[in-house]
Amino acid sequence: MKAMILAAGRGERMRPLTDHTPKPLLRVGGRRLIEYHIDALVAAGMREIVINHAHLGSQIEESLGDGARYGAQISYSADTPEGEALETGGGIFKALPLLGDAPFVVVNGDIWTDYPYRHLPTVPQGMAHLVLIDNPPHHPKGDFVLRVSDHARNNSLRNIHNVYDPAPGESTLTFSGIGVYRPELFTGCTPGKFQLAPLLRKAMQQHAVTGVHYTGQWMDIGTPQRLDELEQRLAAQHP
Repeated sequence: MKAMILAAGRGERMRPLTDHTPKPLLRVGGRRLIEYHIDALVAAGMREIVINHAHLGSQIEESLGDGARYGAQISYSADTPEGEALETGGGIFKALPLLGDAPFVVVNGDIWTDYPYRHLPTVPQGMAHLVLIDNPPHHPKGDFVLRVSDHARNNSLRNIHNVYDPAPGESTLTFSGIGVYRPELFTGCTPGKFQLAPLLRKAMQQHAVTGVHYTGQWMDIGTPQRLDELEQRLAAQHP
C-alpha cells in the first residue's frame, strides 16, 4: 500500500519559523516533524511514499533524499513550478500517477500522532475511510458526526454542515488528517487548485465514507506555541 504525506503548505501561522524552513522540516524532539510520519508508515509496511511540496520544496527533497536511510522509497510531486500549493485535493490529484490504481493512505504533514497506521484498511468499504479525533481546543465545533449506518458494515461518516444536523446527544469529531482514499474519488476532477472536502461531502451523501474514532495522542502543529507544547510532551515522555 502506498502513502502520501502532504507537505506543501506555506505555514503562515508558523512564521517566522517557516520563512526559511518548510514546516515539515521543523525540528521537535530532536527530529524533523515529517520524519515521525515516514518512520511510522514504514513500520506499518508502507514503504512507497509520495511527498508533495511547494514552499521551499527543494529543501524537503535535499533533506530526505530517496528515503533509503528510512527504509522507504520516496518520490516527490511538486505542486507548481512557482511553489504555489494546490490545496489538499489538487495536490493529491496531481500525485495520482505516482500513487497508482489501488487505494492509498494520505497523511497531513503538519500533525503529530502515535496512530498505528497498520490499523488502516487496505481497501475502504466506500470511497474513503477517515480517522477522527476528539475536538481540540482550537477546533471545538468539530467536522463530522460518526454513527452506525444501515448502508455500511462499519461506522459511516456524515458531515454535520452539509448532510444533516446532529441529533440530540450526538457529538462531533475532528478530522485527524489521516485517511485512506480510492483513486476513483477524484474521477471527473481537473488539474489545478481545489479542496478535498467537497469530494468527501459528496461521497458521504452516497454513504461511501467510513470512519473510526481514535483516542490516542494527536496534535495539529499549526503554531509555534503548539510546536513548543509538543517539544515539552516529548521531553516528558522520553526524559
